[in-house]
This record gives sequence, C-alpha cells and structure tokens, in this order.
Amino acid sequence: MTLRHATLRQLQVFEAVARNLSFARAARELYLTQPAVSMQVKSLEQQAGLPLFERIGKKIFLTELGAELHRHSRAIAQQLREADEALAARKGMAQGRLHIAMVSTAQYLVPPLLAVFLKKHPGVTLKLWAGNRELVLKQLADNEIDFAIMGRPPQRMDAVAEAFARHPHVVIAAPGHPLAKKRRIPLARLAEETFLIREPGSGTRGLLERLFAEHRLPLNVSMEMASNETIKQAVQAGMGISLLSLHTIGLELKTRRLAILDVQGLPLVRDWYVVRLAAKRLSPVAQAFRTFLLSEAGKLIPEK
Repeated sequence: MTLRHATLRQLQVFEAVARNLSFARAARELYLTQPAVSMQVKSLEQQAGLPLFERIGKKIFLTELGAELHRHSRAIAQQLREADEALAARKGMAQGRLHIAMVSTAQYLVPPLLAVFLKKHPGVTLKLWAGNRELVLKQLADNEIDFAIMGRPPQRMDAVAEAFARHPHVVIAAPGHPLAKKRRIPLARLAEETFLIREPGSGTRGLLERLFAEHRLPLNVSMEMASNETIKQAVQAGMGISLLSLHTIGLELKTRRLAILDVQGLPLVRDWYVVRLAAKRLSPVAQAFRTFLLSEAGKLIPEK
C-alpha cells in the first residue's frame, strides 16, 4: 500500500482530525459533515494499509503511523498557507492569516495590541491561543504558529527572539496584609511568608523560583494554581502573597483590592519577546505584525 495517490483534501482533513483528536471538531473547522470527514480518513487509511487512529473509550489517539503522517501533513498545510499568502502578496492584497500563541500572562496586554494592528490591517484573519510557557514552546517547535509571545526566550531552540516592551513583576498582597504598609522590605523577610504560585511550566513560577534560588532563600509554597485570576482572588482573600506581572493587576490596583509590596530589589523588570523559528519564512502579514510590535508596542503598553 502507498500514499502516493492521496489527495491534498484527504491530507487536509486528516491533519485537522489529528490536531483536534476529534472528528466532530475537525468537521466544524472544515465546514464538513462528520460522515464526510470519516470517509476521507477511512480512504486514507485504506491507502496506507494500516490504521491512523485508535479509539479508546470515547477518545481517539494517533497510532505510530498516524503520528508520522501528521508530522508530514502539518508541514504540507503550512506550505500551502505560505503559498496562499505569497500569492495574495503578489496581487497586492493586504490580507492573510496570522497564528499567534502567547503565555497566559500576556493575555492582559496582547489583545489591545492586536486590536490596534487589526484596525490597520482589516483583511487579516487571526488565530490566537494562550497557555503556559511549556505548551507555547511546543507549538513553536512544531511550527504550528507564526509567533510566540513570552517573557523569557527559549534557550534550546533555533529561534529568533526580539524584545518589544518592558515587563515588570511585583509581589502582591491583600491591602490589609501586615507588610502592605512597610517600606524597603528585605527579600529575606518574604521567606517567612506563604506564596501562591502557578503550575509547573509557567514562566512566572520559574522567575520566582530563580529569584529565591539566587538569594539562597527557601520558598514557602502553600498552593499551586493554574491561572493568574485564581491567584489574584486567593491573594485578595488573604491566603498568601504572590509574584505576578504588573500587567495582570491593573484593575485590582485601581480598585484597591490588591497592594504591591515595597520589596528591596523589586520590581523585577524583564522584557516581552516576540519569538519565531529561525528557519521560518515570514509571510507579508507576519512581517507586518513583527514590524508593528517592534516599532509601536512599547509605546502602547504602560510600565506602571
């Protein structure tokens, strides 16, 4: 058996099912009926001579052959997108697709930037995804996105990272916390406090852990939470203190539901980066977005 006669449509349908691990979601994405999707995948499996998916309970999983074919079909889909965008650029069309993944913390500042960019480029179709650093890096490594937006560039990946804005981090507490009215608090004093932190794989968590490790201080953790919103609510309730991006707490500071602790050596000021694979050829739309971030984003994002 061979896939030599597989059609582009069959590969496109298979790629959507493999990415979503769902026939129903793939059908909605491609505007097809679920039986039509199943028929295309079945035809591809017949040509391959082996199953591409296996079903366990109500879930489907890629077989070893399916995972290998998905790697190739994903590359084909990306090349088709790039060809489509190149043709549009030749015709002078200011349109195209832009795929961006961002770390969870960036969801507080990226949407307003995108609103400005899309207003200038109304023909652009945007796909935006948010998750922790580990998952964003996986999408970048798999070439599923044009750019990743994060606070710390990858160290072990052939990627290009460009800083576009400053990114301060502060320690927060409930306004009634005993340290809220103190000044010049030594970092060592925080070792006596209970911290609320993000889940493993979070960039914010990594920053806090490195800070305490560099000063050889113990980090007293009482709870792990999967979102900044949950942490903010828990800090407001007096369950502990936390290190968060200043960009995530603007509303809570205005309404005085949170307080920034005046800790020596803080805020920790890092940068926001837009990251792409070094070998990736940017479409005209992606290049326009990169130029926009590097030239304008820093002016649009407040540091305080």
